[in-house]
Amino acid sequence: MTGVAFGLIGLELHNAIRTASGRWGEMLGWAAAIVGVVVVVRLAWLLPATWLTKRLHAKRDYDEEIPTSWRETVIMWWAGMRGVASVALALAIPLTMDDGSAFPDRDEIVFIAFGVIMATLVLQGLTLPWLVKRLGVRADTDSEKAFEKELAVRAAKAAKRRLREIEDVEELPEEVSEQLLRRAFDIGVRISPEVGDGERREVYEKRVKRVKKMRRIQGEMMSAARHEVLAARV
Repeated sequence: MTGVAFGLIGLELHNAIRTASGRWGEMLGWAAAIVGVVVVVRLAWLLPATWLTKRLHAKRDYDEEIPTSWRETVIMWWAGMRGVASVALALAIPLTMDDGSAFPDRDEIVFIAFGVIMATLVLQGLTLPWLVKRLGVRADTDSEKAFEKELAVRAAKAAKRRLREIEDVEELPEEVSEQLLRRAFDIGVRISPEVGDGERREVYEKRVKRVKKMRRIQGEMMSAARHEVLAARV
């Protein structure tokens, strides 16, 4: 989708460049002005939005990932590259008016939109890794692992709780109940391997390998049976 959108604006860009011939200074000046507005407005929005979000989350005790420092806010600001949405908006401008006349300044708008896209993708996109290293912003992997483990435990408990509810109303064989209980534990391990001890993780990994092997063999058996049925039609 993105490739098609950029391809379409590339096909129309020659008209915009022809329009800018002889007025390069004016057109580039307009493009630079719009780039400045786009970049400044994003910063003007992020600063109060981040502050307000932290205040609301502190009052409601929400545990979500939001920028916790001005460095992270700066990274979010500089990461505001323009792309397919800007292209789509520029291409959405009709070629003609209702009376059949050409849409005024359409080529100029396409040229400026392309200039904004190129400036943000090249300037901000290529300098973003440098800025991240310069500000020393890193992912909080410890918090992510802790949250992942907590989520795995909650998911496994929810599965076990639902199994108990079903057992209260339905009679299940003991071996089936034990197998389903192991499946509940497997759900948690699948989300975060850290929830199980070494022995349980090893058992789970062996079980996963066994299931994959069974599915592969069953797939080959079904493929052989399908070929035989198709051959009988000839």
